[in-house]
Amino acid sequence: MTAFFRFLSVLPLAMLQGLGWLLGWAVFATSGVYRRRFLDNVHQAGIGMRDWLSAVGESGKLVSELPRLWLGRPVPVLWDGAPHVESALALGRGVVFLTPHMGCFEVTAQAYAQRYGQTGKPMTVLFRPPRQAWLRAVVNASRQRPGMLTAPTTLSGVKQLIKALKKGECVGLLPDQVPPQGMGVMVPFFGRDAYTMTLSARLVQQTGATVLLAWGERLGWGRGYRVHVQPMQASLPLDLTLAATAVNQAMQDLIRQCPGQYLWGYARYKPPQATAHES
Repeated sequence: MTAFFRFLSVLPLAMLQGLGWLLGWAVFATSGVYRRRFLDNVHQAGIGMRDWLSAVGESGKLVSELPRLWLGRPVPVLWDGAPHVESALALGRGVVFLTPHMGCFEVTAQAYAQRYGQTGKPMTVLFRPPRQAWLRAVVNASRQRPGMLTAPTTLSGVKQLIKALKKGECVGLLPDQVPPQGMGVMVPFFGRDAYTMTLSARLVQQTGATVLLAWGERLGWGRGYRVHVQPMQASLPLDLTLAATAVNQAMQDLIRQCPGQYLWGYARYKPPQATAHES
């Protein structure tokens, strides 16, 4: 499989994303469970068909473009909001980037690492390694690159994030990802209670870090990506439940900017799993 991934990584981005569009629609058409969850989520959010229809194909692109992003040559990236990053870095308090499952969230961290991370302010991203050994090796190799580090979803990983922020570095989180049991609270997401991480708020409280919202827009016809960055409109409350509610509201606002690139098939309302153990 690794050899197959390497073969795919040399294909044009437009071809990979075209294959992904077909994949997205094939899964939507053949998997009743996935289709029902997708439609339930868009209806819960009150998103009309005109706005969510393109997300079917975009979800497939999220998978098909990974070989190029992990193993291939760099992709074209534009920036919208780079001054926010530079201002936050200049404060020296560390930066917490919050990115929803929208567009290409993989490219957001890579773009930061390439533009800013190699000048002494790397980004550490929190992620759960894949269970498959071959895929784990590919992912680890792709994410351990100049300007970007990784932290596991364990207590040691959280300590690594805190240490990075205290040094004035950056961390990247997917706050609309369901955290392990004991690491979140139930608060509304598009009007329905969802188990939501409190980690972002705890990191800010312990380090005084600046919060920025970021997502990677997938441009059409394989033209690359545009990374959008904007500041959090208000400070996170000290109360963790209120802070998680504020983060969910910020994610909802981002998603409404481009619902056609949100991963509506993600099981956002699933119950949390047992707390991750130390690795």
